[in-house]
Amino acid sequence: MEFGLVVRFVARDSAAAHAFDQLAEACLEEIRTREPGTLLYVIHTVPGEPNVRVFYELYADRAAFEEHERQPHIRHFLAERAQYLESLEVTFLDRIAGKGPEGDIDRRR
Repeated sequence: MEFGLVVRFVARDSAAAHAFDQLAEACLEEIRTREPGTLLYVIHTVPGEPNVRVFYELYADRAAFEEHERQPHIRHFLAERAQYLESLEVTFLDRIAGKGPEGDIDRRR
């Protein structure tokens, strides 16, 4: 079963937000090419909140997420991100319904 999370990052200021974006961008190519179990990894900005970034991550399963967390590029990101942030909030998700690459899903049935 898929495993997801949403992470809300608040950067200290606009310069920190820019540096954080560069740090995150450096990971994306590695995620795209080396993590088949990472189904979605999307970075969002929030209108009216220029220092906020929201990541939406979807993995094939919990094991794929754990493998993602072990990758050198992610270990680097996790070690470096704190210097740019005022706060972060992680929400883990279990999908019960929706539409994805495999079609409609309803886990409630």
